[in-house]
Amino acid sequence: MTNVSRHGLWLFAEGREIFLAYAEFPWFKDAPVSSVFNVQEPSPGYFYWPDLDVDLGIETIEHPERFPLKYRRI
Repeated sequence: MTNVSRHGLWLFAEGREIFLAYAEFPWFKDAPVSSVFNVQEPSPGYFYWPDLDVDLGIETIEHPERFPLKYRRI
């Protein structure tokens, strides 16, 4: 993790920064900063935030439109 803003966060992966907009990845929007920065890479290109129980692969991050299942608040 390299930065958090009011629009999203930047994840350093594969030698570059990748932006995760809250509009596409709402799990991070209201999460404590400590939970957002607590990210693991259990295998190359696959990330897990244990405090939030969120796991994402690079392809999901770069192409969220390919993965239509989205978080919804009930």
